[in-house]
Amino acid sequence: MSKNESLIQYGTSFQSKIIVSLLVNNKFIKTVYDILEINYFDSDSNKFLVREIRNYFDKYKTPPTMEALKVVIDDLDNDVMKTAVVDSLRNAWNHRESPDLEFVQEKTLEFCKNQVIKSAIMQSVELLDTQKYDEIKGVIDNAMKAGVERDIGHEYLTGFEERMSSSTRDTVPTKWDSVNDLMEGGLAGGELGVIVAPAGIGKSWTLQALGADAVRQGKTVVHYTLELNAQYVGLRYDTIVSGQPTGNLQYYKEEVQQKISKLKGNLIIKYYPTRTASVNTITAHLQQCELQGIRPDMVIVDYADIMKSTQHFNEKRHQIGHVYEELRGMAGEFDIPVWTASQANRSSLEEDVIDASKVSEDYSKVMTADFVMSMSRKVEDKIANTGRFHVIKNRFGIDGVTYPSTINTNIGVVKIHEGSSQFGKETQNKMDNSQEFLRKELANKYNDMEKKVDGFE
Repeated sequence: MSKNESLIQYGTSFQSKIIVSLLVNNKFIKTVYDILEINYFDSDSNKFLVREIRNYFDKYKTPPTMEALKVVIDDLDNDVMKTAVVDSLRNAWNHRESPDLEFVQEKTLEFCKNQVIKSAIMQSVELLDTQKYDEIKGVIDNAMKAGVERDIGHEYLTGFEERMSSSTRDTVPTKWDSVNDLMEGGLAGGELGVIVAPAGIGKSWTLQALGADAVRQGKTVVHYTLELNAQYVGLRYDTIVSGQPTGNLQYYKEEVQQKISKLKGNLIIKYYPTRTASVNTITAHLQQCELQGIRPDMVIVDYADIMKSTQHFNEKRHQIGHVYEELRGMAGEFDIPVWTASQANRSSLEEDVIDASKVSEDYSKVMTADFVMSMSRKVEDKIANTGRFHVIKNRFGIDGVTYPSTINTNIGVVKIHEGSSQFGKETQNKMDNSQEFLRKELANKYNDMEKKVDGFE
C-alpha cells in the first residue's frame, strides 16, 4: 500500500504523526501554527495534547519537552481522561522514527482542508432539511478556503513604513527614568511586570508608587489588593500623593484633598480576601468596569502569590506558576500592562542584591514575566531609608543592573537613582557606610532619650 493510500483518510495514525511532528520539529510547528486547529483531531485525548502543545508554544516559542507534558498530564483530575492522554502520547511518540514523517508534514495542509470539508458536509446535511441553500453555499465556500495561511508573513522589502509605524510600543512609563530607559519606555499592553522582595521590605509601597504615578499621568488604574482593605490602600495612596505620613492625613486633610483634586487620571481599588480571587475573578471585574465605561490603562495585583489558581495542582509551586501564566494571559486579553509582586525567600533578607535564585516557589514566574525587578533592604537600609533595586529579567533590553535607591515607606517615597548621578552617589555612599551610619543614628537616638529623661526629672 502506498503512503497516499494508507494515509488518505487522515485517521488515527496520521493524526498521531502530526502530534509527534509538533513535538520534535520546531520549524513544523511554526509553519502550521496558524492553520492547524484543535478541533481537527478526532479524539479528546489528541485534542488535549494539541491544545497543551499550542499553549506551551505560545508562552515559550518552542515545543514542550516530554517532561513538561507529563507535568500537565499528572494534574488531570479525570483518571479515564488521563489514561487516554497517556496512551495517545505514547502512541504518537512511538512514531517519532517513522520514515514517512516528512510526508505527513507535507500533507498536513491537505489534512486541515479535509477536516473542515468533513465538518461542512455534516452542517450541510442538517441545513438541507431547512432548505437554507444560501447558507449551505456559504459553508461549502468557507470550507474550500480552509487551510489557507491567513498571514503569509511580513513582506520585508515593501513593509518599511509598516515597521516604522509599529516599532514603538504603547507604554505606561514608570516613575523612574532610568528604569524606563531599560524598558524602552515602560510596560506596554499585554506585558507583565513583577517586583520581587521579602516580606516587610516595601513591595506594596512600590506597586502603589507605580499606580500613583500612572494616575498623575492621566491614566486609569485598577488596583487589586489581596491583603489590606481598600480604604487602607487608599490612605497609602493619599500618603504617596501628598507626602504626609498616614497618621498625619487628618491634620492636613484640606491640603491632601487639594493635591488629590489635581490628579489627571482615575484610580479604582478593589479588595478581595487572600486566596479568594483567581484571575477569572479579576477578569470578571474588569469586564464589569468596561460595561460601566471604565477602561483601565494599567492593572496592579498586590500580589499574585496569594491568588487562587483556576486549576488544581498537587504542588503549591505549580499553582503559583500557573497564576502568573494566567495573569500574563489576562494582560494580553485586555491589552493592558499588569504589575504584580512576588515573595523572595527568607535567605534573601540579608542579601545586598536579590537575584533570580532567591525567588520563592516556582521559577516559572520569572520565565513568564516580561520584566522582573527585585528590591533589597537590610536593617541598616531601613534606618537610613535606602535600598537597592536589581533588574533580574528584562525582555526589552539589558538586565543585571543594580540601582541605589531612596525608600521611605513612612511618607511613601520610592526613588531609583542612576549610580552615576549625584543622588545615586550620595545614596550609594550612605549604603557603603551603613554600619557607621547605623551607629551614629543609634547614638543620636540614645542622646535624644537621655535629654527627654533629664527634662522629665
